Amino acid sequence: MARSEKLWLVAVLLACAMGWGISIPMGKIAVSEGYRHIGIIFWQFVLGALVLGVINRMTGRGLPTDPRALRFYLIIALIGTLLPNTASYTAAIHLPGGILALCIATVPMIAFPIALAWGNDRFSTKRLVGLSFGLAAIAMIMLPETSLPDPAMLAWVPVGLIAPAFYAFEGNYVARHQPETLDAVQVLFGASLVGIVISLPIALLSGEWISPLPPYRMPDLAVVISSIAHALSYAGYVWLVGRGGPVFAVQISYLVTGFSVGWSWILLGESYSPWVWAAFALMLTGIALVQPRAKDPLAHPVPLGNDGR
Repeated sequence: MARSEKLWLVAVLLACAMGWGISIPMGKIAVSEGYRHIGIIFWQFVLGALVLGVINRMTGRGLPTDPRALRFYLIIALIGTLLPNTASYTAAIHLPGGILALCIATVPMIAFPIALAWGNDRFSTKRLVGLSFGLAAIAMIMLPETSLPDPAMLAWVPVGLIAPAFYAFEGNYVARHQPETLDAVQVLFGASLVGIVISLPIALLSGEWISPLPPYRMPDLAVVISSIAHALSYAGYVWLVGRGGPVFAVQISYLVTGFSVGWSWILLGESYSPWVWAAFALMLTGIALVQPRAKDPLAHPVPLGNDGR
């Protein structure tokens, strides 16, 4: 591989990580003035479907609508976006963006024991140690009284861990049940379309509907940025797997966590205690030890759903 191509792959990797990383502070901004999960999730589905629909059209592969494919879209829409994002946006009201980023980073730690239980993976002492590091990082956030800006936030950390639990389950479900006729973009496109059908009536009936009409404020811009950034970043990730290989592409795990914390510091003005920085270092170490080297682009270190989450 030529040096210029290597540099291009690294640039795409960094761009994808930056796009995914910005979703957490954008989620914080989206809920800052009263927007709530169902309204935000509906527009994430809509904007994601528009971007992914264009990409899918360019590939010329179409969108299968047989019963097995539709069932798969439904399940991914639920466990990859609707349910986890409901928990994430609820937690985002109460927790700093950097803490949410560390919670999301536990996905591979949670996925490992699920993979063992389902027979998707083999036991590894190294990955068990990585899991322990991840648990230690969460403990360093929750136990010391000085780790969080407000001790009352402690009760919301478990809520922040609900989303990565769903994502971990999603990754294992995809590894076992993804139809061979579907690629990653088709799955996300189909799941977004199904998600629109599910979330629209809920948003209208719950009073959480977000009007697309002006005037537009920062929360509206945040929803647009996070939705488009996710769709483009995911498409870029899939491309990276094909061009650079899964071992190269999976390094995005560390970068997404780092960019999430960095974006939260820059955009939200957050500051963190030494305990949180130590937890951050432990979490990155845990990711390095636990992260599988998956061959399937869908079994990736960041979730299929809109991770903003």
